[in-house]
Amino acid sequence: MTPDNNNYELLERELAVDDPWRLDSNSFEQERYAQMLRISRCNGDAAHALEVGCAAGAFTEMLAPHCQQLTVVDVMPQAIERARQRTKRWSHIRWRTCDIKQFSTAERFDLIVVAEVLYYLTDVAEMHAAIRNLSGMLAPNGALVFGSARDATCRRWGHAAGAETVIALFKESLLEVERLHCHTESVNEDCLLVLFRKSTNSSEQPNLGH
Repeated sequence: MTPDNNNYELLERELAVDDPWRLDSNSFEQERYAQMLRISRCNGDAAHALEVGCAAGAFTEMLAPHCQQLTVVDVMPQAIERARQRTKRWSHIRWRTCDIKQFSTAERFDLIVVAEVLYYLTDVAEMHAAIRNLSGMLAPNGALVFGSARDATCRRWGHAAGAETVIALFKESLLEVERLHCHTESVNEDCLLVLFRKSTNSSEQPNLGH
């Protein structure tokens, strides 16, 4: 992702605290992560997984034991360093500080996880470009786990769009398998988690002629 200057500065400030976004201490976040891990393991352990946006490494730490190889991409070097320190007991993680729209590899991933990331992009066009890039890196029959605060929440935070908009864009190229609604009474704790799959059967692929 490439956040604009305001979002980049916001991420820098948030990453400067001990528990950014309360990912380790908030019961809502812990339940969200538990559900993300469950659907990430829909095919069992992953041979080669990609995590887009690692925050401070809370979910990276949960996902790493279930991957033979894990590639982690984040635009923020502070996030990469904090996640690297948290997961240093594992040697099978590769780290890339990179804009997800520019990240490119000939490898194909059987699991991609992208959660609470895409709404930091400037507009829906940038989100669409990132989604096309991610979908292209997913192996046939691969699983993609997406999570995000909902459209209304993201727009209240000053972002262009959230979960519902991005889900519709992913469905142009991937098949939706499962959807979960995670929420509490707090207006800021309201997100959707979706498991997508890349079909191996061209007749099952969504219509790409939009």
